[in-house]
Amino acid sequence: MPTQIIFGTDGWRGVIADDYTFENVRRCAHGMAQYLIATQQAARGLIIGYDTRFESDLFAQAAAEVLAAHGIKAYLVDRATPTPVISFSILDKKAAGAVNITASHNPPTWNGFKVRADYAGAIAPDGLKQIEARIPAPEAIQRIPFDDARAKGLVEIFDPKPAFRAQLDQLVNIDPLRRAGLTVAVDSMWGAGFGWFKEILAGGTTRVVEIHDHRNPAFPEMHNPEPIPPNVNHLMELVLREKAHVGIATDGDADRVGGSTEKGVFIHQLQMYALLTLYLLEVRGMRGPIVKTLNTTSMLDALGKRFNVPVYETGVGFKYVAPKILETNALIGGEESGGYAFRGHIPERDGIVAGLFLIDFVVQTGKTPSQLLDHLFDLVGPHYYERIDTDFPEAQRAAITKRLQDAQPAEIAGFKVTGINTMDGFKYLLDDGGWLVIRFSGTEPIMRFYVETTQDNKRQDVLDAGLKLAGLR
Repeated sequence: MPTQIIFGTDGWRGVIADDYTFENVRRCAHGMAQYLIATQQAARGLIIGYDTRFESDLFAQAAAEVLAAHGIKAYLVDRATPTPVISFSILDKKAAGAVNITASHNPPTWNGFKVRADYAGAIAPDGLKQIEARIPAPEAIQRIPFDDARAKGLVEIFDPKPAFRAQLDQLVNIDPLRRAGLTVAVDSMWGAGFGWFKEILAGGTTRVVEIHDHRNPAFPEMHNPEPIPPNVNHLMELVLREKAHVGIATDGDADRVGGSTEKGVFIHQLQMYALLTLYLLEVRGMRGPIVKTLNTTSMLDALGKRFNVPVYETGVGFKYVAPKILETNALIGGEESGGYAFRGHIPERDGIVAGLFLIDFVVQTGKTPSQLLDHLFDLVGPHYYERIDTDFPEAQRAAITKRLQDAQPAEIAGFKVTGINTMDGFKYLLDDGGWLVIRFSGTEPIMRFYVETTQDNKRQDVLDAGLKLAGLR
């Protein structure tokens, strides 16, 4: 029986050689091709990109062969390329969208089929359903051999870097960063972002020291290429060893970012989002809406009030964030996972631009990352965050969901529950201004439990209460 392919947050992901096979990638490519034809976009062609995972380049070629059989031109990147660079190429080539062979931050046995729209952002849920509905049985797939497709002009291999580098020059004045004399520690996590910061910041007195800076599909020294502890522990060690002024980590496809202070202390995703927002509002003097997923920081609400800008909350994933960014002309949009998008760029997570903005924050203010965090907390008060990812019995998914639907807790870990938001999972608003979110992952077979609280010693208590609510403890 053919694998049932279901498009989640960004598209489809699977385990390599189990359900993620050349046959199933071709089926997804067929669905995408039929979607472009149905929406009258096929004549514009499609960008195809890939990351550093096992045989991602060959899976990308397989997708191009299917597009060619539909008469759709594929613009194929010439190397493993960060997702934001692939997305920007959509605008540069005026293409109908993109297919990206990547599983982003997932463990090494995974790969994915990520899709993007012509506006260079995530396709909205309705569009994802339309693509999914057009995925055929294996025997219905047609393709043109890769070399033949190139000979017919239906596949064009191109270098996406020059256009993106030109875009970077429009977003941030890089020359002062090169001349700042900083030491910047970078962990590229064996992913598609390797070498980018070193190349961008070359030519001055700033020094970039980089680890995990070549392709290794096994992603050694980490569980998965996601820029959170403990995966980033080597970055913090590098910061201390090299006496770096700031540390930057990008995930497997460089659309997410993590950071380290000069003291080797992790800057977690919620802090990073608040810092980047403060940078745009305070240092750059920009104004505009803030878009955030329901599982990210309340510090953004506080910054919104302080700088008199609106804050919009969405479900989890850029399939919700990107349309809201476009609708509101947002200044910044982002999510708890460490992905942030910026006005004047693309409605897409970009770990490279986010990292450069953090470095620019340090350079323009003359403050260390630790001092910037202190300044942030002076403005919005202390906020403490924790997340747990846990396996669950798949057969119990419906029962867990019903248990949470039926539960109406009046208090959680001593905090009064002031509201429950079921937009995406279950978000319990707490009377200290904090919250607990419980939801099933849209990209992995796990449950996620998130907490933000103003009391550092209560994080674990709130998480434990969440696990009990779900019946997992």
